[in-house]
Amino acid sequence: MGKATSSGTAPISPDFRVAIIGAGIAGINLAIGLQARNVPFTLYERAPEFREIGAGIGFSPNSERAMALLDPEILASFKRIANPNGEDYFQWNDGHVTDELIFKLFVGKDGFQGCRRSDVLEEWAKLVDPSSIQFNKQIDTLSDPASAGDPVEMRFTDGTSATASVVIGCDGIRSRVRQLLLPADAPAAHPHYTAKYCFRALVPMAAAVAAVGTYKAGTRFMFLGPRAHIITYPIGGNTVLNVLAVLSDDAPWPDTAKHTAPGSKSEVVRAFAGWHPTVTKIADLLPDEMDKWAIFDMAEHPVPTYVRGRVGLAGDAAHATGPHLGAGGGLGIEDAAVLAPLLEAVARGGGGGVERALGAYNEVRYQRTQDIVQWTRQACDYFHWTDPEVGSDFEKFGKAITPKFHAIWEYDINVSVEKALAQYKASV
Repeated sequence: MGKATSSGTAPISPDFRVAIIGAGIAGINLAIGLQARNVPFTLYERAPEFREIGAGIGFSPNSERAMALLDPEILASFKRIANPNGEDYFQWNDGHVTDELIFKLFVGKDGFQGCRRSDVLEEWAKLVDPSSIQFNKQIDTLSDPASAGDPVEMRFTDGTSATASVVIGCDGIRSRVRQLLLPADAPAAHPHYTAKYCFRALVPMAAAVAAVGTYKAGTRFMFLGPRAHIITYPIGGNTVLNVLAVLSDDAPWPDTAKHTAPGSKSEVVRAFAGWHPTVTKIADLLPDEMDKWAIFDMAEHPVPTYVRGRVGLAGDAAHATGPHLGAGGGLGIEDAAVLAPLLEAVARGGGGGVERALGAYNEVRYQRTQDIVQWTRQACDYFHWTDPEVGSDFEKFGKAITPKFHAIWEYDINVSVEKALAQYKASV
């Protein structure tokens, strides 16, 4: 396992322990970052094991820098299973009429590589000490400490309880920790449907090449058009093509308590009927029966703060966003990269000042993450030609989308960590 640079030389307080709720991207990265700094933690996961869907995911340059800052082994593990880029560009095509290139954006040498979500979570799970993980643990309630020296008490749905010096909710878009931090009737306690849903599938590469050719199947493309788009890119060592089809939807989602509903290829084929043959061929590659996934986010009702007392939120629990800028997973890793050194500083300072450390985390992370939630909504409007200013004007599209991606990719995580540590230390 890699060893991150320590933020101090004082010993770690033996009484300090971090509870991480949720073993998704944010939670597992925070766990590895704390482990590299010798900060005691327990990772609580409601599933019986590490489990992820097999869909594809990409990590942008800012995400890679945050991985390296947490622990170089995180980045090395990702790179071992990341798919080589066919070309180091994002490429958007007119999927509706011509299949011609609308705009391309350089992502950096070997930048924004993709992989299966399940593959990268499996690799990262190997880095975590198994004795620090408890499965089948669904958080039920949290109790505020009676006094400054008392721990936070957690109760789980199986009737057990545990305590920790600080609790970080990394429990995803339907975060129970978020619900416990906010008033029960607060709109921000729950994510909201974005009027978009998607279909995700992994297509054998041989079938993809037969349908659209080696070039189109061998690198990342986004096919845009009225009220819909399709993203494709190879993963799994170029053995499969990841396909994401996103459709606009004016009807309410049938069950807001669930992300998925039964779907089929025929629904996708109907949505893209009359589009360019490249797109209709991709749609025809999908399996006959598959789930459709509602896209929820927190754009309309953001939480007012990511912290309360000694409890914090990170990743989708704090700022759930859609997939359209490829930024959600990376934001959770950035959160972890700020939290890990802050919590180490607390642990080396005797375990006091958790509230001030979380306040510093909230200060440096809130505006960036909230901006990206809003930009992601706007990006999908660009992709679906529904933005009132951009529409289907390809020149305006390039000018509108470029600064959003650059603001995400060029973020200096080291500056944020230094700022957060300085704020915390000034308050102690």
